[in-house]
Amino acid sequence: MITQNKKSPWEQRVVKVSRVSKVVKGGKKISFRATVVVGDMKEKVGVGVGKAREVNTAIKKAETDAKKNIITIPIADGKTIPHAMVGIAGGSKVFIRPAVPGTGVIAGGSVRIVLELAGIKNILSKQLGSNNPLNNARSTIIALKSLNTIEQVMQKRQISLEQIVGK
Repeated sequence: MITQNKKSPWEQRVVKVSRVSKVVKGGKKISFRATVVVGDMKEKVGVGVGKAREVNTAIKKAETDAKKNIITIPIADGKTIPHAMVGIAGGSKVFIRPAVPGTGVIAGGSVRIVLELAGIKNILSKQLGSNNPLNNARSTIIALKSLNTIEQVMQKRQISLEQIVGK
């Protein structure tokens, strides 16, 4: 499900809607939990979770939460990432690796949704550990957040490009 407003640059995709229940004195209280990914297809992406008594309200809450948790990622030439990275959240681990142009997004489930909404076109990934969609999406965000470009490394270490490359 892709929705896009004319005035908003953000695209959203619902990763999962699950029915949850809480046992109270009078019986069971049913509510819904939605996991949503929001991105601008350029270099900004975020993951959010929302709970409500109705599905639509839960999705709106999750979208608001995702917009609060937007991160900016560096995208290298060829619409890929600068280097390989591993992200860990909960019991899930996601390994992402840059790929040559023409490869496409080799990923599954919520990892694919996060990478596509981030604007990445060529990437390889592998989900390890848990297959929980929320934890996989969060571990992908953690991996993308910890990416660095060559310029950032040069500035942080205060060295030149020749010293980094080793020529």
